[in-house]
Amino acid sequence: MQYNKVEICGVNTSELTVLTEKEKRALLEKIKNGSKAEKKSARERMINGNLRLVLSVIRRFAGRGENPDDLFQVGVIGLIKAIDHFNPDMDVRFSTYGVPMIIGEVRRYLRDNNPVRVSRSMRDIAYHAMQVKEKLINEMNREPTVEEISEKLELPRDTVVLALEAIAEPVSLYEPIFSDSGETVYVMDRIGDNCDDKDWLDEISMKDAIKNLSDREKKIIGLRFFKGKTQMEVASEIGISQAQVSRIEKSALSKIKN
Repeated sequence: MQYNKVEICGVNTSELTVLTEKEKRALLEKIKNGSKAEKKSARERMINGNLRLVLSVIRRFAGRGENPDDLFQVGVIGLIKAIDHFNPDMDVRFSTYGVPMIIGEVRRYLRDNNPVRVSRSMRDIAYHAMQVKEKLINEMNREPTVEEISEKLELPRDTVVLALEAIAEPVSLYEPIFSDSGETVYVMDRIGDNCDDKDWLDEISMKDAIKNLSDREKKIIGLRFFKGKTQMEVASEIGISQAQVSRIEKSALSKIKN
């Protein structure tokens, strides 16, 4: 979705201005220390000069069926919050601070509009945990552990984990996570399958089917589906072309299915 060539909320994205870091610093200083009129003007310029930042963030959420105009408006709210809370005395670029704020606002919007309802108390714990996490990142300059977050909240670790998982966004099994030379790896390619006792017959059948494969087919299936390597990686390791790997893999999978 090419947002930079369309109109969103009546804004022609191809005509958006982009501020330099020096200009951003000057505007942020005026927002903090300028007169009332200077603050208002600088704030407006800062918002308009960072709308491309909002666009770059909401691209990450494309393909989820959400209206781009709605996501853009929510992203702008996150941008405004970032501008109002940013401390120009900090030795950090505005975008470094602003992007997580915009992402957080969009994610909150998506969670609140999620058809799967989470209890208010669980959402409150999760939001507090996220706030504590942001605070700890600023203090420690690293990602805090769940234990450190739960200690600050004075809550059991399991409660914090459950709350954060409850508000996590659902991910499609067919969402691409890696692409190399035309070959795309999807989420489902990286998910394991825990078998119950009732599946033991299927497991035995699978093992028997694999035993009947040729040595090369076994090696390729092992590298692809047990070690999680891409076709290009397998081709490099075995010393054949990616097209040959693809053909042998399809043949082996067909034998296993039969």
